[in-house]
Amino acid sequence: MVFSQSGPRPNRVRCRHVVLPLENMRAVYHTESVKVYLDNCCFNRPFDDQSSLVVRLETESKLHIQELIRQGMLKLCWSFVLDFENGANPFEEVRNRIAEWKKLASFDCDLTDDIAIKAARLMALGLRQMDASHIACAVFLGADCFLTTDNKILNKQVTGIQVMNPIDFVRSEADAE
Repeated sequence: MVFSQSGPRPNRVRCRHVVLPLENMRAVYHTESVKVYLDNCCFNRPFDDQSSLVVRLETESKLHIQELIRQGMLKLCWSFVLDFENGANPFEEVRNRIAEWKKLASFDCDLTDDIAIKAARLMALGLRQMDASHIACAVFLGADCFLTTDNKILNKQVTGIQVMNPIDFVRSEADAE
């Protein structure tokens, strides 16, 4: 697998061999669904303390994205990293509710050499092993967007995939209308 070293990927998604800006996601929904990978921080957001406005907005955005997944307008990507990280969640109810999303995933992956190599490259950027592994899986699965609420990830210059906060993802969808 070859990864670009030329800088961040442009704000684009692929649709039947045509490249469209993410802002045109509505048009993409009618031809081919956008593939999204939500990291564990994103899946856990609705279970966090909601007293912060930002947390509430991220929660609402994440729930909106989940509804688009349920409607088939977005395709969910899943990985062994989500299984591992979620399996360590000490709260059984939260762990079980997040695990249910695996059933709705259109794509799933196990550890491969390509994923391990990409994760190591991402760790060289200063990402933690778990975060780097999530992103490497998303890239391997061909996800168009990696969604996270983790500012440590959002502040990195990641290549090979568009990294977004769920609020920004929903905003880009609304701007396309």
